[in-house]
Amino acid sequence: MNVQSQIEMKLADGLSVKHIEVVNESSNHNVPPDSESHFKLVLVAPEFEGKTLINRHRLINSLLADELKNQIHALAMHTYTEDEWNKVSGNAPMSPPCMGGGK
Repeated sequence: MNVQSQIEMKLADGLSVKHIEVVNESSNHNVPPDSESHFKLVLVAPEFEGKTLINRHRLINSLLADELKNQIHALAMHTYTEDEWNKVSGNAPMSPPCMGGGK
């Protein structure tokens, strides 16, 4: 199973996901072809209700602890409650361009 599928599966199993997008952004970085090391996550789940951004991220980090330790180099997280997602009209921010490993 590839890393992207692992992420999707673990988040769907660990949360009551209403919307999920896992985007492999590795090709935007200085990594070998077909790498799975840089991801963007857009997630809508009721478990985020009443949680601060840092606590939402901690929840995701705990679900993806093995992947973060062994496979994922970077994970951009955009976490929303259903109300927040509706307010942004279902649009998460774009990722900034890669500045390279030395910048």
